Amino acid sequence: MAALGALHLTKNTGAKHTATVIFFHGSGASGDHMKEWVNLMAKNFSFPHIKILYPTAPLQPYTPAGGLMSNVWFDRVDIDKKAPEIIKSLNSIEGDIKMLIKKENEIGISNNRIIVGGFSMGGALALHTAYRWESNLAGVFAFSSFLNDNSSVYEELKKSNKNVSVPLLQIHGNADDLVDISWGQATFNELKALGVQGEFYVMERLGHSINKRGLHIIKDWIEKLLPDV
Repeated sequence: MAALGALHLTKNTGAKHTATVIFFHGSGASGDHMKEWVNLMAKNFSFPHIKILYPTAPLQPYTPAGGLMSNVWFDRVDIDKKAPEIIKSLNSIEGDIKMLIKKENEIGISNNRIIVGGFSMGGALALHTAYRWESNLAGVFAFSSFLNDNSSVYEELKKSNKNVSVPLLQIHGNADDLVDISWGQATFNELKALGVQGEFYVMERLGHSINKRGLHIIKDWIEKLLPDV
C-alpha cells in the first residue's frame, strides 16, 4: 500500500486546541483540494478550539477509472452499491487512518473529542473508521456517500454494538447523478436499523457536490458535539 499524501490543516483560531475533525476527500482529489473547496463554499469553516485535518489518499490504481493511478482511499469493483467491497484494499488503509488518530491522542485529544467525516468516498471511509476500526469517536458525517450492500460495516455492527452510540450525520443532493440519493438513504436506513442514531438531510437540486447549506449544517452539528472545554 502506498503512503498517504500531503496532510493539510485548518488550525484552531483560538489559543487552545481541545478537539479535532478529520475531513476525508473524495476519489481523485487531495487534502488541499478538499480544504480549498470547503472554504470556498462556506467561508471561515473553522473553530476557536477545533483543528481540522485534511489528509490526502495514497496514489494507487483505481478500477472504476480503468486502472489509472488516482488518489483514492481504497479500490472499488464499480461505483455501485450492489458491487462487493474489495476488503483487502479497504483494510490496507486502516493502519494509516488509525495512525492519524493516534497522533491526535498523543497530543491529548481523546477519541471522544474527534469527529471523522468526508465527501463521497471520503464519507464511506469515515463510516468504516467510526463503525469498524475505531471506538468511541465523537461523531461521523458523510456528504454524498454510500456503503455497498452487505458492507463489512454492517457486519461489524451486527457482531458488536460497541460503536452504535457514535452519532451520524448524512447529507445528500437529490440531483446526484453519480451516487444516487437512494444509495445514501439506504445506507442511513441500514445503519439506523442496526442501532445507530443520526440525521439525514436532503439538499434540493444538488448534484454530486457539497454546498454552503450542507456545510453549515455540518458546522453546527460539530459545534454541538465538540463544545469547548
